[in-house]
Amino acid sequence: MRIRKFLNIHTILLLVVVLTISALIYRFLNWGRLVNLDDIQTENHENTPDVLDLFLPLLDQDGNTVETGKKADTLVFFGNAPFADDRNSEDNLVNIIAEKTGATVYNCSISNSYLAAEHNTIRISEHPIDAYNFYWLVHLAVKSPIYDRLVSSAQYLGEEASPEAQEVFDTLWNLDLRTVDTVVVMYDASDYLAGHQMYNDSNSTDIQQFTGNLEAGIELLQSSCPWIRIIVMSPTYAYAVDENGEYVSSDMYTYGWDVLSTYSIKEHDSCSRRSVTFIDHLYGTINEDNADDYLIDNLHLNRAGRELVADRFVEALYYYDDADED
Repeated sequence: MRIRKFLNIHTILLLVVVLTISALIYRFLNWGRLVNLDDIQTENHENTPDVLDLFLPLLDQDGNTVETGKKADTLVFFGNAPFADDRNSEDNLVNIIAEKTGATVYNCSISNSYLAAEHNTIRISEHPIDAYNFYWLVHLAVKSPIYDRLVSSAQYLGEEASPEAQEVFDTLWNLDLRTVDTVVVMYDASDYLAGHQMYNDSNSTDIQQFTGNLEAGIELLQSSCPWIRIIVMSPTYAYAVDENGEYVSSDMYTYGWDVLSTYSIKEHDSCSRRSVTFIDHLYGTINEDNADDYLIDNLHLNRAGRELVADRFVEALYYYDDADED
């Protein structure tokens, strides 16, 4: 019995030593082994997305796809500089999209406007530029009786009023939304540069927030016009401007709230909650690496930048139509 016990103990110890030495030899032989980066990216792609695109078809209240049976041919655009710059030129982004798609377009963007509102109601004498934000313009489009208040706000601004504001008000007030296929929303980094608030965890439709104003407008559109597909486009990259007037990374500089990329990420989250298409231009189109090629300053797009944005939009717009054709 003693011999058997002695042999068993020594056998186990010997086995442990052999396994330890074998492991050390294996680690030594494989030290510094090259790893295929493509394999890593493939394995972890879902956990580390580079682009936050969210291409969705029109959905009904139960989350089922609504079959439209045709390509979108009437588009309404809400936003600020990306759509408003060079408004009557062939270089204008909305006009470029119209040329690429052959669609009927209504450019209801307003320059120098923001997504987040200063107040939760229209206060003409306190902050009249709130009349230009997305939520109140959607109210106008669905024929809420606020036309006179919006016009009064623009008049109160006087020389600071955006020249296209009255045209936009009239267009939305007279537009028959039953003829509209798609609403497109794109606001640039102006809210970030102004330090506007971004989101409210306790109220996702707080119009004084960047994402809340967006969600409130989307909610109103979806309840009033369920046949309209909504496509939201993120800001493209924009440089921050420091206290010395120098361009600096918008991922390293804040204006009292957060960096630009967080605005875009939170906007994506809002679109996901509302089941609407989101096009990520911050990472997928114009980013910090290529911004110098596509911006005319720290914020505004040149013609080449607008072409890139237009191409990505057309891809998302017809994504499911093209799939149906296949």
